[in-house]
Amino acid sequence: QVHLVESGGGLVQAGGSLRLSCAASGRFFSSYFMGWFRQAPGKEREFVTAISRSGMSTYYADFVKGRFTISRENAKNTVYLQMNSLKPEDTAVYHCAVSPSMDGMWNDDPDYWGQGTQVTVSS
Repeated sequence: QVHLVESGGGLVQAGGSLRLSCAASGRFFSSYFMGWFRQAPGKEREFVTAISRSGMSTYYADFVKGRFTISRENAKNTVYLQMNSLKPEDTAVYHCAVSPSMDGMWNDDPDYWGQGTQVTVSS
């Protein structure tokens, strides 16, 4: 069982930055791919980014490339999402997720989800 807790969301003006954190419980954090998804009101949940077990490989949705950066600290069981140049269309609840493989991320089927943190970008 893995328990995920996100933090760092809030209200920011367009062009601003936020850093999300996701703290995971469990002994095998470094065995999982970690990722972020988001869901805006009235829209489907969508993949944002993911990172491999070692942190050497990262994956991004086209709409965040060059603006968002995912990283992880296995010693702290934590994954981060640095979000820069935020746009109003980035407004959503951001969820942390874990999967034993990248397929789980691509298929919108990770093993565990966090409850999410709200990000609101004003214009």
